[in-house]
Amino acid sequence: MNTLWTRRAFLQGIGATASAIAFSSCSPQLSRNPVGLPEAALAVKPIIDPASLEKPNLTIGYVPVNDCAPFAVAWEKGFFRKYGLNVTLSREASWGNSRDGIIFGRLDASPVVSGAVTNARTGAEGARHFPLCAAMTIHRHGNALTMNRQLWEGGVRPWHSYGGNLEAFGRDLRHYWENSPFDDHIWAVVQSSAIYEYFVRYLVAAVGIDPLRKLRLLITPPPQMVSNTRIGAMQAYMVAEPWNTRAISGNEGIGFTFIQGREIWQGHPDRLLAVKESFIQDYPKTYRSLVKAMIEACQYCSNLANREEVATIISQRSFTGAKVKFTRPGIVGNFNYGGFDNQPRIANSSETTLFFDMPTSAIPHDHSTFLWQSQSLWLMTQATRWGQIAEFPKNADEIAHQAWRTDLYREIAAEMGIQCPSEDHKVEPSTAFIDGKSFDPSDPVGYLQSFEIRANAPQSFLLCISC
Repeated sequence: MNTLWTRRAFLQGIGATASAIAFSSCSPQLSRNPVGLPEAALAVKPIIDPASLEKPNLTIGYVPVNDCAPFAVAWEKGFFRKYGLNVTLSREASWGNSRDGIIFGRLDASPVVSGAVTNARTGAEGARHFPLCAAMTIHRHGNALTMNRQLWEGGVRPWHSYGGNLEAFGRDLRHYWENSPFDDHIWAVVQSSAIYEYFVRYLVAAVGIDPLRKLRLLITPPPQMVSNTRIGAMQAYMVAEPWNTRAISGNEGIGFTFIQGREIWQGHPDRLLAVKESFIQDYPKTYRSLVKAMIEACQYCSNLANREEVATIISQRSFTGAKVKFTRPGIVGNFNYGGFDNQPRIANSSETTLFFDMPTSAIPHDHSTFLWQSQSLWLMTQATRWGQIAEFPKNADEIAHQAWRTDLYREIAAEMGIQCPSEDHKVEPSTAFIDGKSFDPSDPVGYLQSFEIRANAPQSFLLCISC
């Protein structure tokens, strides 16, 4: 994180942290967890006998953002019950809580940000090493970067207004930052090691600005993003829906969506279903049932015919607690970027959030819940690029294989009649990334070193021998 702190920025950071702690500490008393299966779920006949499972009673976390949809659907539609599981859902205040609940044994499984699994194994940023595992994604896309009115008035506009011209966006952002105090260079993400942190840094660096020097990031729970932006604690944030839609004019009116994450990296993984490695080893039948229930829930969410219903389900108080008009755009796909000029900026796409089907993928049998281990390598390049780990791990392939259990997913999917890609790695084409730079997993170090802006990059100095 940036070390150029002012007293005001320091106090803002402490305030945001205090808010997160307060929000977290009061969550058990709020009792927002769903209780009592609905009739539709109770009517489902299990195809797996709970008595045949090593641990049929599970506590599973979720965070109140749109990507809780597969968990909400598995609960409401009886997919957990279908596979012999008696699940208690636990509403987590933040992505840190969701991860730590697994580490400290409070949760059996929970969604985590995509970088958390490998970063726990590499000890990124001095974190304790812990053997987290994931065999599937929960979803891809479904997130965005929101900017406040100050940035709009400073001349920045939604990304598609630039027609793909990074240089033009860079000029506007640089002009704003050059004419504003450092206290106005504060953006927020949901957790360190979240792909959002890497996206924000990647985006700023892509226009030639060093985010390690010119940007300070706060870690803020999703429900705190809008309110903290409103009071001026930060000028932008990257988060999952519905917290971007909620910010735009006509809703809360505190910001506009600059860019969706899928416009930074098309096809990126967002959340993973994480467990302890020992959970897979100790409860193999239970784990297979859990993954099957979640795959089926993701398929339900992916079906376009179900998306209006899904947006309604997650609006319940136990899940996001947000109005349907906030949850709907990210699920159905009529996403409004907003703005302060009363102009409509609606992008209609079924790929706004990907739960299972990937209609634009050219790879046979590719689908959203399938984990590409090569994408774990990309995440490790970014952890290295921004100084979270000292160097790219020499055993990165081994870490990816241990953490992202693509092999196990193939076995489970095959039992459900789902075909998968035959490879664990793929090249991410230049068209997938905002800066047109492709990623070849066979040379991650070369890819990393190709970025001029990175932590510990070689510096050039002018030596004056006549001075």
